[in-house]
Formats: sequence, C-alpha cells, structure tokens
Amino acid sequence: MRTRRLPPLSAIRAFDAVARHTSFKAAAEEIGVTPTAISHQIRVLEASLNLRLFTRSARAVALTHAGEILFRASGNIFATLREAVEAIDSARQPGALTLSTTSNFLTNWLVPRLPSLHQQHPSLELRLHSSTDLVDVRGDMADCAIRYSMQADEALENTLLYRDRFVLVASPQLELRVTEDLSRFTLFHIENRRVPQPEPDWPHWKAAFGPADLPVHAGIHFDDETHAIQAAIAGQGVLLASELLIQNALAQGLLRVALPGTLPGGNYYFVTSQQKAQREEVRIMKAWLQQAFANLNVQNNE
Repeated sequence: MRTRRLPPLSAIRAFDAVARHTSFKAAAEEIGVTPTAISHQIRVLEASLNLRLFTRSARAVALTHAGEILFRASGNIFATLREAVEAIDSARQPGALTLSTTSNFLTNWLVPRLPSLHQQHPSLELRLHSSTDLVDVRGDMADCAIRYSMQADEALENTLLYRDRFVLVASPQLELRVTEDLSRFTLFHIENRRVPQPEPDWPHWKAAFGPADLPVHAGIHFDDETHAIQAAIAGQGVLLASELLIQNALAQGLLRVALPGTLPGGNYYFVTSQQKAQREEVRIMKAWLQQAFANLNVQNNE
C-alpha cells in the first residue's frame, strides 16, 4: 500500500494554532506572521487533504469533523515537541548537571549522602542517571559519571576517588565467629560481575582464607548486589561485599565484617570530557566527591 505524503509541517502548525485560539488573528500573533499568511497555510492544508477543516463566519471559526480529528493529532504532536524542547533547554541551563553511575552505587552510597550535597550546594541542579552500560560523557546524555573499573579511561578526564576491596559481611544476629563457622551458613553469590577481575567470589575466598570444606558453589545467586546486601541484613546468609557499598549498613550496625581478610576490588573514578571538565557545576561535583571520599578514607583508617 502506497503511503500518503504528509502535508507541510508549517501548515499543520498554523492549523493547530487556529484550532486552539479559534482565531486566525490570535494564531498569527502566536506564530509571528500575518493573518493573511495563516489563511494561506490553511488553504494549502485543506487543498492537500481535499477537505474543509474550518467553518468560518463573521463572528467565529469552528472545526469541522475532519478538523476535530486532525486537531486531536496535532495537539499531541506539538505538546510532545514542546516537552522535548523544554527538556533539552532545561538540561543545558547553567547549573544543571547530569551524573551517570550504577544503580548499586547510587542506592547504597550516593543517595544517603545527597542531603549533604544539597546543603553545601543548594543551587546545584542535579539529575541522576543509572545504568550498567557506559554512557558517553562527551555527548548529551550525561555530563559526568562515576565508573567502577580496573584502570582509568585515558580518553577522558579521570579522577581516582576510591580503591575498593571486598569483605565478608553478615548480620550481627548470625553466630559467625571463626572461619570454620562459614560452612553452616548460606553463601550469597553475585552473578555477572564484570569488575573486578579476578572475581571476589567464594572459590577465591576459600583459596585465600578457607575453610577447606567450604561448599563454594552452594547457596543463593543474585544478579543485583543491592538485593544481596538486603538479604544479608535480614540475616539470611553471608556475602562477600564491596566495602564501599556497605558503609552505611556497617555504620548503622545492620551488618558487620564477620571475619578478617579482604579480596582486591576495582577503582571508583569520576570521569568527564575535557571540555565539560571546565564547567563550574562539574568542578563543584568533583570537589564534593573528592572531599566525601577523603572523609571516608580517614574514617576507615581510624
């Protein structure tokens, strides 16, 4: 079936303005042209459709049945376009900043600290984007990101924030005191971990710290670390967790480091493009993160 060619967008725009205002004059004032130009666009549109869209009288302009059908469509089209333009414009306003990171980091570390950020920088307009995919900070989707990787991306501006490590955690209610106790508890596993490598899993832990009879493949598997942390807080099992992501749970006494020993983790980097690194709001975000992580390192060393 041959697709019918659409009428000119300028004619549909003129039609939509007339339909909303029920006035050729008001439509002309909105668009910034003469009423004669509006009339011409309506004639072009009606000729294209071979239908009358308005009935005109000395006192009023009214939509025909065909005009009502077209107006429902044009109203949706232009409302969507206006929203898109406003969103683009808002994202580019001075002070607006889009930060991309993983949902695990966002939930477990950043969100609890947002009140502190807002208190120090109340004028900073922050938009948070979470994804496991790497967002190109040189484009429009994000201005900067917090990435977890083994090494820095040399194509971007990188600032090392934190060197992570993994610890064995459990709820304080679990009677886990020595390595041999581990075999009595459910082991939590995290699936599809891409960083760090080698993976901080139970076989790795068993090889480094034991016990020799630890059933390293038994237990419950999660595809999201946040869910595993919540299950550990509930006392349902034990977890090898990112030391950074459990800071709040440790501080609140919801979890404890149950046994000594650590496994190597990845690094947290603040990244942005060389061009965006000069923006004031990007510098503010970077400085706040550096201070927050510096305070964390001091607490860990005390």
